Amino acid sequence: KVSVKEGDSVALKTDLTEMKDQIICLWTFGPNKSLIAKLNKKLREIFLYNGPDGRFRDRLNLDQTGSLTITNITTEHAGLYERTISGNREIRYRFSVSVSG
Repeated sequence: KVSVKEGDSVALKTDLTEMKDQIICLWTFGPNKSLIAKLNKKLREIFLYNGPDGRFRDRLNLDQTGSLTITNITTEHAGLYERTISGNREIRYRFSVSVSG
């Protein structure tokens, strides 16, 4: 669980400092698991998505370790985030983010 104040930034990261044998990192949001970010390590590509309703426009940053940062967060960004890393094996991390006004 992660708690943050509205207007702040939050970094969702794990203890992984790099993705060695893992090739793809996907970040999803909400009950529908909408794709919001993708890292393809092999191709060195990062894709950021606004979400189906545009709520993440210009707010996301994804680094080469797969850590996701949400800037200028609002209450509409509260919810469940899931990070799935795949390659030789699949690893999932879940973050419940709450935002106070």
